[in-house]
Amino acid sequence: MAASASAPASHRLPAAVRAPFEARTWRALGYVLIGLPLSVLWFTLSVAFVSAGAGLLITFLGVPILAGALAMCRGFGTVERARARGLLGLDVAAPEPVRGRTGGAFSWMGAVLKSGASWRHLLYAILHMPWAVFSFSVTVALWGWGWSLFTYPLWQWTFPAWVGQDGIQLYGDATHALYLDAPFEIAVTSLVGLVFVLVGPWVLRGLVSVDRLLVSGLLGPSRLASRVTELESDRGVVVDTAAADLRRIERDLHDGAQARLAALAMDLGLAKEKLARDPEAAAVLVDEAHGEVKLALQELRDLARGIHPAVLTDRGLDAALSAVASRCAVPVSVDVDLPARPAPAIEGIAYFTVSELLTNVTRHARARRAWVDVWRSGDRLMLQVRDDGVGGAGAGAGAGAAGSGLAGLAERVGAVDGVLTVDSPAGGPTTVTAELPWRPRA
Repeated sequence: MAASASAPASHRLPAAVRAPFEARTWRALGYVLIGLPLSVLWFTLSVAFVSAGAGLLITFLGVPILAGALAMCRGFGTVERARARGLLGLDVAAPEPVRGRTGGAFSWMGAVLKSGASWRHLLYAILHMPWAVFSFSVTVALWGWGWSLFTYPLWQWTFPAWVGQDGIQLYGDATHALYLDAPFEIAVTSLVGLVFVLVGPWVLRGLVSVDRLLVSGLLGPSRLASRVTELESDRGVVVDTAAADLRRIERDLHDGAQARLAALAMDLGLAKEKLARDPEAAAVLVDEAHGEVKLALQELRDLARGIHPAVLTDRGLDAALSAVASRCAVPVSVDVDLPARPAPAIEGIAYFTVSELLTNVTRHARARRAWVDVWRSGDRLMLQVRDDGVGGAGAGAGAGAAGSGLAGLAERVGAVDGVLTVDSPAGGPTTVTAELPWRPRA
């Protein structure tokens, strides 16, 4: 799949002038304006029910009231996440659901009271109300004064016509009053309003950035829950990868070495039958069987090399990758700069990754040369494979596309907390970089 890098859209107006009219700004404004009444409602209900539940804990009634209050706060969080997703473009996953051990009411109440996510939702309902009051006040003041002063030349005439004064009064006492009614004063007032109009969107974005932090930090899943979900996903990838590898090994054995060994047994059986009456024909069959043995040994050797070659176990990545490069149809330069050998599991994944990437270079890249660099950077093992081919590879490439297999490699690398990035513009060159965690060899 070709990677198409779309150039950012060009604008004739600078960002400072566009900001007051952008949809993003008006969505943020709507978020702040809606946020105050909702926040007051959340705060009032949460404090009322939690206080009632806490006060009645001395009796049995306090427990269900407090559990119900926390469940209500989780419902408030659902609304807030939806509001942030629709108006701020912030997609926060829902926290882990509350599950009781037995499924009964008492078990559910205990799970709600023990859930850290429930208490974080209550904390959000309490903290967000004063912040919503502040952000609402600042936003309304900036936008109201900004647009009012900026458009002052359009509505200044209403003062003498309807109010009985010359314009906006800046100062006044019993003997003197100062009004903004001269053309120069009206122009300066409009310029001050323009400054407020241009500054307002940036202040507004700063205010909603705090809302983003509150929503993502208090209404989303905990780091522990996110990590557990990630590990469960990685475990599934590892299991699927292992099953696919086993199927591949079984298929290669069945279609390759096993078939040749079966043919070898048949040839040796025929040679045994003809040995007494036709020694020359038996010798021909033995010679053919000898050739089949060598081919079967070569296929078994290639299969073992694809799983975990002996040279990798004995001499490490440098020698193993050099052996892979020597078998590649494209000239490959290998540079391995490691202070020590990593853990066998990481070493095996690094070998498999580079081997698959070089296979992709041979099959799809139409390159004249390729380069392999391996080094350690802090607590990461870095792998980089470059080629001067036609490019167009992508980590999402499907089967049959250029770069096929990169998605599977990305999953395999991600299963050990690694990262695979592909930089392959159309026309080349292609650079694939993999980061693996560095784990020292025991």
